[in-house]
Amino acid sequence: MAGSRARTLHHRHYDRESSPTRCSGRYSTATRRGARPRVPAPDERAPHKLMALSRALFDTRDEGEILRLAMDGIAAAGPYSAEAGYLRVDGDLVPSPRDGQAHALAVDRKVRELAGHDGPVTVPDRSWGRALGLRGHGGLLGYLVVTSRSQPTEAERSLLAMLVRHAAGALTVAFAHRCHREDAVELHRLREERTVLQGQLISVVAELGWQRAVHAIMTEVAGSDGGEEAITRALHGLTGLPALVEDRFGRLRSWTGPSRPDPYPEPDPVRQDEMLYAVAREAGPVRIKDRLIALVRPHGEILGVLALVDAQDEADEHTVLALEHAATLLALELAHLRLLAEVELRLHRELADDLLAGTDEASAFARSEAVGHDLHRSHYIVVVQWSNRTADDYFAQTVGRAASAVGMRSLLTRRSDHVVLLADDRPPARALYEALARETGTRSGAIGVSAQCNSPDDIPHRYQEAQRALEVRRHSRERYGTTFFDELGLYRVLGPGNDYRELETFVREWLGQLIDYDSRHHTAMVETLTRYFDCGGNYDETAESLAIHRSTLRYRLQRIRDISGNDLANVEDRLNLQVATRVWKIVLGGAE
Repeated sequence: MAGSRARTLHHRHYDRESSPTRCSGRYSTATRRGARPRVPAPDERAPHKLMALSRALFDTRDEGEILRLAMDGIAAAGPYSAEAGYLRVDGDLVPSPRDGQAHALAVDRKVRELAGHDGPVTVPDRSWGRALGLRGHGGLLGYLVVTSRSQPTEAERSLLAMLVRHAAGALTVAFAHRCHREDAVELHRLREERTVLQGQLISVVAELGWQRAVHAIMTEVAGSDGGEEAITRALHGLTGLPALVEDRFGRLRSWTGPSRPDPYPEPDPVRQDEMLYAVAREAGPVRIKDRLIALVRPHGEILGVLALVDAQDEADEHTVLALEHAATLLALELAHLRLLAEVELRLHRELADDLLAGTDEASAFARSEAVGHDLHRSHYIVVVQWSNRTADDYFAQTVGRAASAVGMRSLLTRRSDHVVLLADDRPPARALYEALARETGTRSGAIGVSAQCNSPDDIPHRYQEAQRALEVRRHSRERYGTTFFDELGLYRVLGPGNDYRELETFVREWLGQLIDYDSRHHTAMVETLTRYFDCGGNYDETAESLAIHRSTLRYRLQRIRDISGNDLANVEDRLNLQVATRVWKIVLGGAE
């Protein structure tokens, strides 16, 4: 009825006043004498027309009718024509059936290219055109595409802007009314459905007894081997409320029922600990905001949380009883899963430890199959060490998560100061290091990777290679990152198993006089020579790395020549000195 009244008002109004007043085109005597021509005055009736149009717009509850009224009444704001109109429906722009066909494709393409912004639109025989967004609190509601044969005056632009705002406001109101009606209908439907379900549940409880029903359902769940999903599904079925399981840190593990948040909110560690403490102090489930929460804690250790979402505060003693039964069942389930995980982890570590120490090949293959690891593939030994991080179980789990995140399949174990992975493929050059940097929050770590290992018998030797690669990385200029043994070059010759006395003799032969001089005079001649070679003989870079002046470096290098009697310009001397500094630094620990 309101829409019909608006349309009647609209047609009566525009039958009388829609013809714009035209300018005669003649100039006054003052104009002919060079004075500025008189600008035609805007239609004095325009504000009245817009007021009538505004009432018609806000009296209408249909979005399509509002758009049509706005397009029909566009001339009230000035010499305008409505080329097209759009409504945003389910994220898409739907054109008005009233749109013309002559330039529809070009206009439509341009409007969609604007991606929600206002912008110019070109239409033949129109000197001015704009696509004007109709916006409300929820964002873009639609578009009006308006053109004019002449450039609008400031007053006409202001009137047009006012019309657009009124149309957008009317759309916002209409949309809000529609959403309210739809929500009311849906709420009514859900309440009726809930009433029916509650009636059915009450009938079951009346016949069998609520406690027997809960016990029977949970017993069935326990025997179904359905895990957490089966428990939350049964709890939701018993209570009619959304049921969920979170781990100890507040991360969602299972949800059954409507209104699941997507994405699930990231937990706040401080608030999570406060919540667990508050619930732990009470006996039985505790209400916190819109949730009824029960802790899952076999033997006193908190493994997670079982909760019901009860926004309407509808939970009664029957709901609490069902939650308690489900929490007890879930505690047994999670304790069982943890035990299985610990057994599996122990078997993996025992196999990895035996492979690193050397074990029978046939037994190794059989055990690897039992734990689900393919030992027949080529393997690489990966050694991980992080500064200020003890190689405990927690750090080992961190390394395992990072390895899984980059697609590595491996056996894992740990030593006193590092974690070892037996990976069935060559690790990506930087991916594992970057993943661990994210997991630990620091980049101060080193990774050593062995050469390819093709049989279990070769694993102990490859483990030494990985340790060697890690040692080289830790003593190099860039101490943090990943080093592959097969990329070490000269350092492979200086690896474990070589005679250290021979290496010491070689170092004494080439650096002995400099080492003795440094010891007597507390200088750093050997370190200066080492940095000089590390920097490829570049004076500026060497001086910067030592934090000394370039002239000081020249003086030291001259003193090195004088003390050692070796010529840095001689190819043989230079090669032997460079190798000696490498052995002194990497193998003999001279840098420390």
